[in-house]
Amino acid sequence: MNHRTAIALSAALVAAAGLTACGGSAKSESRPAAPAGVGSPSAEQEPSKAIADAEARLGIPPKPDAATQARYVAALDAISRDIVNGKPERAVSRGRSTCGTIHSFPKDHAKQVEQTRQRFSGATQFNAAQAEKILEAVHTHLCPKN
Repeated sequence: MNHRTAIALSAALVAAAGLTACGGSAKSESRPAAPAGVGSPSAEQEPSKAIADAEARLGIPPKPDAATQARYVAALDAISRDIVNGKPERAVSRGRSTCGTIHSFPKDHAKQVEQTRQRFSGATQFNAAQAEKILEAVHTHLCPKN
């Protein structure tokens, strides 16, 4: 499953969670709704949980803690300073998506490398050897269990 499909699935889950939260009985009731956090999870928590669950099924790990992110960014900077380019959150997002690729194509290393090259290339194009190193950094720091 590619990055766009994962995003579309996440968006669909959020929309579905929002629609089910809006459902209710047809008859009008005069009692006010309970304040957020009282009696049921808040609307913010339900979609986040749904997204986290969907991402986990797709092999996308949760956002790393600060120390793990720092090691990951350092590993990418060792390959090329152009990978992170001052945007660590973007590098983490792309890395997490790459974990999904590793999960979806566990026996197709060539596809993993090519998807990584495409995902991390932007203004700077990376070759297959660099993509191989990026893939290794992602796997080591963000999703070692994949």
